[in-house]
Amino acid sequence: MNNRVVPTDDARSGRRRGGGAIAVAAGIMLSRVAGFVRERAIAHYLGQGAATGALRAATRIPNTLQNLFGEGVLSASFIPVYTRLRAEGKTEEAEHVARAVGTLLALAASVIALLGVAFAGPLVDLLAPGFSGPTRDLTAQLVRIMFPGLALLVMSAWCLGVLNSHRRFFLPYASPVLWNAAQIAVAVAAGGWLATGDADVALWIAWGFVIGSAAQLLVQVPAVMRLVRLLPRLQLDDGTRTTLRNFVPVFIGRGSAQISAYIDQILASYLGATIVAASFNAQTLYTLPVSLFGMSISAAELPEMASSGGDQAARAEHVRKRLDGALRRVTFFVVPSAIAFVAIGGPIVALLFQSGRFTDEDVRIVWIILAGSALGLVASTQGRVLASAFYALEQPRIPLYAALVRFTLAAALGIALVFPIRDAAGYSVAWAAFALTAASSAGAWVELLILRAALARRIGGVPMPVGLTLVALAAAAAAGAAGWGAGRVLDLHGWRAALVAIPTFGGVYFAAMGAAKVPEARAVVRRILRR
Repeated sequence: MNNRVVPTDDARSGRRRGGGAIAVAAGIMLSRVAGFVRERAIAHYLGQGAATGALRAATRIPNTLQNLFGEGVLSASFIPVYTRLRAEGKTEEAEHVARAVGTLLALAASVIALLGVAFAGPLVDLLAPGFSGPTRDLTAQLVRIMFPGLALLVMSAWCLGVLNSHRRFFLPYASPVLWNAAQIAVAVAAGGWLATGDADVALWIAWGFVIGSAAQLLVQVPAVMRLVRLLPRLQLDDGTRTTLRNFVPVFIGRGSAQISAYIDQILASYLGATIVAASFNAQTLYTLPVSLFGMSISAAELPEMASSGGDQAARAEHVRKRLDGALRRVTFFVVPSAIAFVAIGGPIVALLFQSGRFTDEDVRIVWIILAGSALGLVASTQGRVLASAFYALEQPRIPLYAALVRFTLAAALGIALVFPIRDAAGYSVAWAAFALTAASSAGAWVELLILRAALARRIGGVPMPVGLTLVALAAAAAAGAAGWGAGRVLDLHGWRAALVAIPTFGGVYFAAMGAAKVPEARAVVRRILRR
């Protein structure tokens, strides 16, 4: 067999589309917009009361397991192996790996879904121990309804892995629009005339979760069927065994991050259901730039970095070149996102969530929590790109170790800030929630430093864009002051302030970066003019 490495049609097509990052970002943007509509509908009908806290806690449990068994782990363990086999011309072997991994995922997800339904009560006690009485009982009911959708979401993530490996990015990242749409429709129907109270609305939304999960999977199946035969396979060949070996450290690494998020949720549950709901809303906003820029760029770069041929030196040089552009793009977009969350986060929260029972105080609490998350936004997104480089090199253990350090540090700081330090200082529950997200941000920076040092030893240096970061910080700070001041000068509040603050912020930032002759700013302008 001829194993000469040549670019596939998918790879050439991916490069013509700028590595697929635009397609990923477009799909994510559509799904995030639908997600914000969903969150606004939930906030409108439920506010941030006990039913919303129960719904948030219940949703996080199956979503976390989906991330562990699906998209996050699959991208890191399956895509590099599958892509490398295809680049070497071993297409039949690559298909065998895809089918075997899909079969194993389906079996594992089905078993976990059944266990989740059977042990929903103890699971809630473990992961939200601060809940009691009706709130605890409602959360358990919601978990039982949602868990069957878990297997569907995991298989949807398998479809994403196959499609991404073939540089088909848009459909899998846009498919969650259907997941969101189902919950929006159910929330409107339940809040309008079907439900008799907050608990009933939450239960209806849980059924929308399951319906949307099925829709998200089914819309991808026809595209996958054109690439891989949907037949079960349990034979473990070399590629499948490599995927499983990579799966274990990636699973533990991703698991540590999820455990960290759960510890935050456990601690937040002691601060009240309102804080749990507010933290979820803040997380929804925080993950937008992570998804649009960190996830889109790292997802598109993973198969590109993994498809390089040659010896170790050639692969290292290829990864460095891909990292250079990827990290610059992440920095250009994420630095202003972090500053905007701090400077004009209140108007942004009001624009997206304030409606019905979502009050000014709710806006303030979400803004405070969001500001803590913003402190680690740059580190989290850059770290995601560096982790993808390790996965492309099929070296998943270093991201595992870095994630464990991040988890340990964030957990220790969070516990200290919520309990003994808060007891001594006496700050409010809102600022305790800020301390939780700030502790996670500190962990993200430590993780980034570990990843950078370890990767530099393997590829001979990591091209971190320090100069661009400093310029972006200065430009974003000026933009933040201008956006905040514009709302104050015009005496605007709530969502009205956002209509002035956001465009002012964006205009000042791009003008400043253009004046500094930053190539990424000129590239954005050229792309807009072409459209």
